[in-house]
Amino acid sequence: MSTRRTFLQSSLLVAGAAALPRGLAQTGSNGAKVVSTWDFGVPANQAAWAVLGKGGSAIDAVEAGARWAETGQCNSTVGRCGYPDRDGHVTLDASIMKGDGSCGSVAAIEGIDHPISVARLVMEKTPHVMLVGAGAQQFAVEQGFTVRDLRTPEAEKAWKEWLKTSKYAPEINVERRGLPGNKENHDTIGMLAIDASGKLAGACTTSGMAWKMRGRVGDSPIIGAGLYVDNDVGGATASGVGEEMIRNAASFLVVELMRQGRSPAEACREAIERVVAKRPEASKTLQVCFLALNKHGEVGAFALHKGFVYAVCDAARQDALLPSPSIYSTEQT
Repeated sequence: MSTRRTFLQSSLLVAGAAALPRGLAQTGSNGAKVVSTWDFGVPANQAAWAVLGKGGSAIDAVEAGARWAETGQCNSTVGRCGYPDRDGHVTLDASIMKGDGSCGSVAAIEGIDHPISVARLVMEKTPHVMLVGAGAQQFAVEQGFTVRDLRTPEAEKAWKEWLKTSKYAPEINVERRGLPGNKENHDTIGMLAIDASGKLAGACTTSGMAWKMRGRVGDSPIIGAGLYVDNDVGGATASGVGEEMIRNAASFLVVELMRQGRSPAEACREAIERVVAKRPEASKTLQVCFLALNKHGEVGAFALHKGFVYAVCDAARQDALLPSPSIYSTEQT
């Protein structure tokens, strides 16, 4: 049944595609731009633009956008409404990175509303890059965060329903709860930004794959897998089944391909082709998506399967949503 949300999303896809052909975008009037994965990237970008549009830094912008995704909506793959692991625990992963190589992340953290902000504090206040589990939570509490139960009644109900079969078999682009954009296999919001001074930053935050094994960590908190940013080149982020990004050091690969002269779209496609070449049969049953932004403000994306969309925001437009090209059509799987 058609809904206002569905209509608005369809309108954004059409408008975005017309405004930004082939996934390449021109930089806004102040040189700033922010891009992010999936349709909920549109409001997340707007939260980031509240910083960038006033001349703020890229790192502040991506933190603001990621924080919105963690608590500003109720999405079963990100933040406080994330679905739990197979034992009923909601565990969150996040990473943040500046174009100068500074970075921080947390993995398998529980009970903390804003893992992206904890990741930034790891970057700024510790000699480490990553904190995990109970240690990450302890650090967050020391920094003033409050621990609370993040498992929502809806997530509790979904988990108990899943326990009836206990089958872990994510499907490509299957909508959960009938909400457009709330797909089974996209477990991340990844965000990249360039500010008016030309500095780049990126962020990733996720609750990971629903019903995962206790202790499973995906690509999102792993620098070079789910996120990588270099001021001299650009940045890349990933979404989908994180194991494939880890196997291919995927976001680092996309940035290195751009360093060699590929456009963001070309680099994303070549990285997808690498995934397919390594595991051709497995690639037909899972979703992998890449999004890239180079230092000139050009944007590109590519996915394994149809259904991936990405949001673009700059001074000229705050709500562009573009469909990504893909290797396979869903019907081929």
